[in-house]
Amino acid sequence: MLSKAKVKYLNSLKSKKFRQKYNNFVAEGDKIAIEILKNAQNPNAAFSIEIEAIYGLSDWIKNHQDLLQPFQAIIAEVDNATLKKISSLQTPNQVLIVLKQFDFDLPTAQIQTNLTLLLDEIQDPGNLGTIMRIADWFGIPNVICSTNCADAYNPKTIQATMGAFLRVRTFRLNLTEFCRNFSALPVYGAVLGGENLFQTKLNKNALIVIGNEGKGISPDMIQQLTHRIEIPANGQAESLNAAIATGIICAAFRNL
Repeated sequence: MLSKAKVKYLNSLKSKKFRQKYNNFVAEGDKIAIEILKNAQNPNAAFSIEIEAIYGLSDWIKNHQDLLQPFQAIIAEVDNATLKKISSLQTPNQVLIVLKQFDFDLPTAQIQTNLTLLLDEIQDPGNLGTIMRIADWFGIPNVICSTNCADAYNPKTIQATMGAFLRVRTFRLNLTEFCRNFSALPVYGAVLGGENLFQTKLNKNALIVIGNEGKGISPDMIQQLTHRIEIPANGQAESLNAAIATGIICAAFRNL
């Protein structure tokens, strides 16, 4: 049985304010939990993981003793009612893990020799998480979020990544300054009236700007673009979801 104070603390992590205060975040569900535990014990994992606590149902804990063995001191068994109290999911899924937020150094050399996504005011946590998952799929190691993007540690973001947060580094930076610091790289962005994506000369090492769901790329970032591209439409839809557009653009770049 968890104390009221502990339940209050865990619920506070649903808020960005308290995630920042405690420098923690929450990941939930069997699939993500297993991936976290495997990564935490893998010396070749993309980056190190620090687990604060594991809250699981009795059966889940019993069924995963091999993975949980190194973490016995931080495991707390909870019942369904308690898991529901601390979960962000409508239907809680067996286990909840509290982790320390990552502290990454900007990998300058890696950015100069790869694709990097720049997210300009993406507001929906689900879109952000899906874009991180897309980056993971296409082997894009770094995602740069504008200072007014959705929070990369929002529970909805973490859930939507499907584990990609364990391999894709996210940073929260001023995008215009970032572009100036990497001025040698071409900067692509999808805008209406841009050049057909599939007829544009693409560079394997580049910055790709993804604009806000409703407003598109901000005026400040439009000025940073060196290549304005457009995904050609064959139907009548007014626009594409930001994450879907990201997937199409990344596929074009990765199939040069």
